[in-house]
Amino acid sequence: METRNNLNESVPQEQVDIEQNIDNTMSSDLISEENVNESQQKDELPESLPSNDYSQLSSDELIKTLSDLLQEEAVNNFRKEIEAIKTAFYKLQKQKIEEIKKAFLEEGNSEENFVAPDDECEEQFKILLSQYRKKRDAFIVESEKGKEENYKRKLEIIDKLKDLVNSHETLNQTFSIFRELQAEWKEIGSVPQSHIKDLWETYHLHVENFYNYIKINNELRDLDLKKNAESKTQLCETAEALIMNSSPISAFHELQKLHDQWREIGPVAKELKESLWDRFKEASSKINKRHQEYFDLLKEEQVKNLEIKSELCLKVENIANSEYSDKKGIDAASDEIIEIQKIWKTIGFAPKKENTAIYERFRTACDNFFEKKRVFYYGIKEEMDKNLQDKIDICIIAESLQNSTDWKNTTDQLIELQKRWKEIGIVARKNSDSVWKRFRKACDTFFDRKSQHFSELDSAYEQNLLKKKELLEEIKKFEITDRETGFEMLKDFQRRWAEIGFVPIKEKDALQAEYRETIDAHFAKIKGEDRDRKMDRFRSKVSSLKNKNSVRNERDRLYNKLKQLESDISLLDNNIGFFAKSKNADLLVRDVNDKITKAKEDMSGIIEKIKLLDNQEE
Repeated sequence: METRNNLNESVPQEQVDIEQNIDNTMSSDLISEENVNESQQKDELPESLPSNDYSQLSSDELIKTLSDLLQEEAVNNFRKEIEAIKTAFYKLQKQKIEEIKKAFLEEGNSEENFVAPDDECEEQFKILLSQYRKKRDAFIVESEKGKEENYKRKLEIIDKLKDLVNSHETLNQTFSIFRELQAEWKEIGSVPQSHIKDLWETYHLHVENFYNYIKINNELRDLDLKKNAESKTQLCETAEALIMNSSPISAFHELQKLHDQWREIGPVAKELKESLWDRFKEASSKINKRHQEYFDLLKEEQVKNLEIKSELCLKVENIANSEYSDKKGIDAASDEIIEIQKIWKTIGFAPKKENTAIYERFRTACDNFFEKKRVFYYGIKEEMDKNLQDKIDICIIAESLQNSTDWKNTTDQLIELQKRWKEIGIVARKNSDSVWKRFRKACDTFFDRKSQHFSELDSAYEQNLLKKKELLEEIKKFEITDRETGFEMLKDFQRRWAEIGFVPIKEKDALQAEYRETIDAHFAKIKGEDRDRKMDRFRSKVSSLKNKNSVRNERDRLYNKLKQLESDISLLDNNIGFFAKSKNADLLVRDVNDKITKAKEDMSGIIEKIKLLDNQEE
């Protein structure tokens, strides 16, 4: 709906009838000063909203802001700001009391026994509010006193205008007094709302009476009308320039000031009155139309804002109503809500009647999620404390092992501790780094010592490798000339080989195999010679046997010994399976294999002797 100002002009009597008809025609499209004020109160102007968002401030910050505002002289200009601060403060107070009450009930107390504690902040805030009300009331009282005083002064001016009609002064003097009264009228401020209409009507009535009954010479009157026409033409130009103003709201308010000025300007020549008024009215209509269109668009935008905010509320509600089983999930949801809150801040107001409700819905959904997050983290705190204690226990064990020289067993134990460490859940961030460094330090201490130890061993093993290779070459070059001497030399080679010690593991098997093959070849040679000598002695023995019974008895003795060896070999084979599970399995198995090899060699010799006896018997 367009808003315009109602204009009443004072004109000479001969123009009253025509101008009155024009005014009556236009009065339905215009509003008076008091109607402008009412229209501004009804419109939802951005200027009527608080200039700041106080919902993010703490109680202390709100108190400080309110205190600073009270230092301003015109406290009435900050009514919306103060109301917004008040709303934000008591919302925080309500949340604080609810948290205290919740804690009170969680301790097992009864709800009817709960009494909200005294709050020093709230008392301070109430004192500031009381100071504001006193200042505001004092301002209103002073303002009303001033308006009453202005009303009295304007009544006095009207009385003086009445007296001018009967003045005996010269025309120039009378007109000068009239202009002074008009100027004084303009300088006087507002009057009580209830007197505005009657006061203006009475004032213009006596202005018209002055023009009608005071005989002003034509030249002076024409000059006055010309000046009024120039002033009103300038107002028309100013109003037309306002049409291009980028701010419809600013243009509208400036137009109200132009209407006030138009009413203060006196009449113009009869032939210009209608055209000037039509020009001014046309510019006013365009400004009012832009103003109305702006608010229509603003309302449409606010409706869209409401739709967008409703969607954001639904997203946050869905997130808040979801269940979270791990920290990663609830943290991701928290980040998403924070991003939605950033988007919310970029969206303008919703329609006034829904704006508070949609904000409360959004805030409630956010509060519900972050309360769920708080409960979630409270629940995992106990688990993290237990995890911390488990890791500290592992640190204690690792520290007890860090100086051990049992390299293999300690290595296995530390590796097992590391596996257990990985299986334990998270701990609080403030403890995570320190407890990990403690465990890592204990492990590093042991493994650094182990590395140093085996580094030294590797150097010694390399020296042993060179010594064993030299000894192996010596064994290969050895020639047996005498059995007894050779046998003692081979035993000495074995002793010297064992005394040299370990060699690098990658060289061990090949070197040991070459050594075994070489030394076995020497022993085999000695054994071969022994076997040949034994067989020669046995042949001599068989030749000395005088009858078949003696041969058969010798054969039975050898055959029984052969069976005993077969039984021993079978027993030794079975034992190998048991020895494989023992701690020193390699040494035991090697010893058994050596016994089996010797038993098989003995069996071979016995079989050869039995064959010799069988031939002798034939």
